[in-house]
Amino acid sequence: MKELVIATKNPDKKREIARLLRGLGITVVALDKFPHCPDVREGNRSFRENAIRKAMAISEFTKTPALADDSGLETDALKGRPGIRSSRFAGNGATYDDNNRELLRKLKGRRAKERDAQFRCVVALCDYPKLIGVVEGKIRGRIADTPKGRHGFGYDPVFIVPGYGKTFAQLSPKIKNNISHRARALKKARRLITIYFKHSLRMGKAQ
Repeated sequence: MKELVIATKNPDKKREIARLLRGLGITVVALDKFPHCPDVREGNRSFRENAIRKAMAISEFTKTPALADDSGLETDALKGRPGIRSSRFAGNGATYDDNNRELLRKLKGRRAKERDAQFRCVVALCDYPKLIGVVEGKIRGRIADTPKGRHGFGYDPVFIVPGYGKTFAQLSPKIKNNISHRARALKKARRLITIYFKHSLRMGKAQ
């Protein structure tokens, strides 16, 4: 059976990615299967650099093709922040609520047109030492005044989705998984995965 490792220890992200990769005829494996897998330190340059770094390191360790994403929220008024520091915007060890409160604090008093933002997701697919490909997805939106909704995770309660007038956390997971930045990136990644594994089978290298 062909296997693909998801290079994340975030359980919410792991579940979302696994759902978005259903139907490919491969076994999606989480890092839980590799308890001694090293933590991959993220850099401070770009989502792309971090995604490639994680995918390469995990693929090398597990001897299995790996998929990694690095994603975050970029706000216009804060000149792209929190960006690559999205998961630790309120400091190391910050919770989702901590980060949302910090974001709303920094945007306090800003008018609606000054609260434009976008979610970005970069996905890297590697079979060490080969970089198979890198793809990206994004969605523009606006930051709410207060958190709303109970679905999703991260900044979902404060990100208002264009065309819906609701935050990601107010939308059903089914809708989010059709339009989110991660969904858009993984739709492109599915094509890379399909082509790569078909090629590997022809070459007699698939697991």
